[in-house]
Amino acid sequence: MSLERPDPALDDDAVLLVGHGSRREESNEQVRTLAAKLESRLSVPVDAAYIELAEPSIDDAIESMAPTCRTMTVVPLSLFAASHVKNDVPLAVQRARATHDDTEFRFGSHLGIHPSLVDLLDERARAVESDLGVDRETDDVAVVLCARGSSDPDSNGDVHKLARLLYEGREFTRVESAFIGVTTPRLEETLHTVAKDRPDAVVVLPYMLGDGVLTERIVDKAETFDEEYPYVDAGASGPLGTDDRVVETLADRYREARTGSVEMSCDTCKYKVELAGYEDDEGGARAMLRSLVHQAEHADRSDVDDDPHVHDAPEKHVAVCTNQTCAASGAATVLERLRQGVRDADDCDVHVSRSSCLGQCGDGPIVAVYPDSVWYGGVTPDDTDRIVSSHLERDRIVSNLVHQSL
Repeated sequence: MSLERPDPALDDDAVLLVGHGSRREESNEQVRTLAAKLESRLSVPVDAAYIELAEPSIDDAIESMAPTCRTMTVVPLSLFAASHVKNDVPLAVQRARATHDDTEFRFGSHLGIHPSLVDLLDERARAVESDLGVDRETDDVAVVLCARGSSDPDSNGDVHKLARLLYEGREFTRVESAFIGVTTPRLEETLHTVAKDRPDAVVVLPYMLGDGVLTERIVDKAETFDEEYPYVDAGASGPLGTDDRVVETLADRYREARTGSVEMSCDTCKYKVELAGYEDDEGGARAMLRSLVHQAEHADRSDVDDDPHVHDAPEKHVAVCTNQTCAASGAATVLERLRQGVRDADDCDVHVSRSSCLGQCGDGPIVAVYPDSVWYGGVTPDDTDRIVSSHLERDRIVSNLVHQSL
């Protein structure tokens, strides 16, 4: 597939490509190679950073780049939207927004499911077919797409979707998805299941960016399978690597971020919605909502004295964000001052609790009052007396502190 002409250069625009990081320098070098190719593709400066295990960190890279550009787009070099994409990288961007007022930060999407990557997998499969001396047009060729595996159901679900897209419109006998770790079905199990249909060949496609430990493990298991089943020819391809189609996908993610058209799969995110088996994996506003619902479920119970767990629901619930930038701005003191103020008040039926990130980084400390749906921003310890005496005791909103009403 030929690449389009490079986008015209944008004044003061820059890109930070964020890889995971590895103890294997070859893997870190791959991130730098992709960054260089993306820079050539976009005609804008592109630097590389790492979430862990390698330098520079995201924070250090942003600190270095921010003074040189008006706009920075952070693009995660991740195949799927698991924990790092949903938590670590966005938090780093939020920290940057709070400390670099002169730079606009955009957050791009992960690689995800992209037609160019499906084409690349198809090409990898054809190369293995050639090595094995088979052809999907005339032989029964089965494919097993093997990914890393994740504790995030959204990420695992995308692997199955990708396998189906690879099957559609192609002459494979079947395309199955498998994982090398963390979740099921595991690669060995899937290979044994496929072998029962006695295909002429099985092509194993490691859905990995680099030629690391997990990729080697996938290749080894494919070789073991080939030895155990003499009536089935089997072989594995290499990883995606630094192919131009990976660069093309990254370029698309950059353009989406630049135009504000990034779409995340919020409807199936375990941090946003209640998914069976992942009820405890919560964060942000959802954690606060869970706390409020918990209070309401035990409202006006007649057996409070008999069961220490149940309790009457308070008239109001106050949540204080104590995450990252809010904590750095004195949220812990605000929390304790509010709690003390409520305890000292003559008639104040209010429960005050800490909250994780409420998504307003840089405008905190944030204090949310429910069921009134009033959020106060930039709250100082001295402001807490007014919030208690006016809003919590007399239902009079402190208007000059209001950040937003929901």
